[in-house]
Formats: sequence, C-alpha cells, structure tokens
Amino acid sequence: MTAYSVLVPFVPSRPEQLLPFAGLVHWTGAERLWQGQSLVTETHQAFAHAAGAGFRVPVGLGVTLMPLRHPTEAALQARSLALMTGQPVLAGYGPGAPAVQKALLGAPYRSPLTAAREYLTAVRAALDGTDAVLEGEYLHQEALLPPVPGPPVEIGLGVLRPGMARVAGEVADAAICWLTPARYLADTIVPEVTKSAESADRPAPKVVAMVPIALAAPDRDPVRLALASNRHHLKAAHYQDMLRRGGVELPAATGSQAQDESARGAALVAGDAFLYGEPAELLAKLEPFREAGVDEIVLNVTGVAQLYGAQAASRELRTLLTILGLAS
Repeated sequence: MTAYSVLVPFVPSRPEQLLPFAGLVHWTGAERLWQGQSLVTETHQAFAHAAGAGFRVPVGLGVTLMPLRHPTEAALQARSLALMTGQPVLAGYGPGAPAVQKALLGAPYRSPLTAAREYLTAVRAALDGTDAVLEGEYLHQEALLPPVPGPPVEIGLGVLRPGMARVAGEVADAAICWLTPARYLADTIVPEVTKSAESADRPAPKVVAMVPIALAAPDRDPVRLALASNRHHLKAAHYQDMLRRGGVELPAATGSQAQDESARGAALVAGDAFLYGEPAELLAKLEPFREAGVDEIVLNVTGVAQLYGAQAASRELRTLLTILGLAS
C-alpha cells in the first residue's frame, strides 16, 4: 500500500518554522516528514529541534549532499537523529550538481555513479559497526562507530535517471525521485531498480516520489505555481533530460528567459510532472504513481508556500491529507 508523506515546503530560517509541518505528521496519517538539503539551518538539527519540541515523528532527508560530509559523519548524524527522535530515519544522499562537487572537493566526480555506490556502501558499513576497511576511488573509511541498538536507519539515494536507479537497486534501501512523472517511474525507474536488485540478490529498495502538487483555485495560475516550485530544476540539464525521457515536452530555448520559463512551466503542468486540479482530478493524477509501484508519495507544496506563504501551504497539506483520507 502506498504511503503519503509531507515535505517541509521551504527552507526554515528558524527552527520553530518546522513545527506546524511536524505537527501535521504527528496528528494525521502521514507517514513521514521530509526535508531536502538546507544551507541555512542544518537539516538534522532542525529535525532534532522538532523532536525536542515534542514532535517525535519519522523523518526523511531527501536528499543531502554527499560532498558535505564523510560517510562516517553522515552515518553518525542519521543514527543520532534516530536515537533522539525514537523514530525511523530515511537518510537520502546524492552527489549534487558538478558545480557543487567542484566547490567542495576541488573537482567534479569523474563518475557520480561510482561515488554514490561507494558512499552508500560506506554509510551502511558505519551504521552496522562493521570492522571493514573501505578503500575506494573517492573515499577511505576505517571502522569508528560502535553498533548501537535503536530505531532503524534506512539509506536512500537520489535517483533521476537509469544509471543511478541501478546503483540504488544494488546498495540503497530507497530510491528517492524528484519531479519524476508517473509514466517515467513505471517505464524506466522502477524496472531498473527492480532488475538491479535482483541481479545483486537483495530485496528491491522502496521507491519514494517527491510530487509537486497544488489544488486548483480561481486566483491561482498553475504555471506560476509550477515555476515557483521548480524554476531552478528546470534550468538543470539533468532534470531537462529526465523530463524529456519521461514524456514532458519541454520546448527548446528561444533566447527569451521569460518566454522559455513560462513555456517550460506549462509543459510541466501539461505533462503531469506538476499536479494541479480539483480534488477528484488530483486523486486521479496520483493513481498512476501507485500503479507504477511507488511505495511513498511525498506531497510537495513548495509552489504554494512560495506564492502564498507557509500558513497557506500548511492548510493545503492538511486539505490534501483529508482528501486522501488521512486527516479530518
């Protein structure tokens, strides 16, 4: 059965801003509270603050940047969060854009796939407290962390394209997908994850889809909402490639930034990479994700938060959870 979770739809600048969204998970049937990488308030610490304020809920990191921390430190942070909250943690990691890799490491990864495979293997080894010495192309790790009983920590990998889906099948507990249309998940990502896991003789990782979504309203423009949610993603070549593979008809650049943005935002809406509509329409548009084999759908109302504010986004999430039968 597909679970539904909540994404904090902005980067908190003060930890208390997280609490209404932690409360949504605490008081409804939502599975988990998610955040992406933050360079304002550190993500693990923000979740720990919510736990200290009384909202000890399962959390997900989708995803944090591998170049920011050694795998042992990543494991320690994730395990500490599980111990502090008393709840499961799904810690997702990704290599980030080449510019980020160069800024932090001096040069981009020659092979992001190899780097991701090594990194997740090392995080799992650190969490398990094995005494293995890992020597890879991108890391060296010797055992430091003792094994400690506590809530489970699952390791996720950010997945957009088939290569990373195969790596997730080999070494991850979850493939975490952002902005991926349901048909692309069904035709490409889920089959690649499953086949790779079978080849590695291990259970297939769960598939998590971060789905940008908004309810229709008379004063709302779906293209503006789609751009407010995904403007930066649409500028990235790897997202453009994934969306085109997924059947979203992104137009070629015309030279006019405003026209190009508007056309690409409209393509997201038309291609159901950004879901917009009345309640019944949204339920129908979410169904293909379930049919594709997605295990967890994360409701992403970043566009609403950007245009209408955090309180409107919180109300939107509660309405969506009510429509899904997870709140009243």
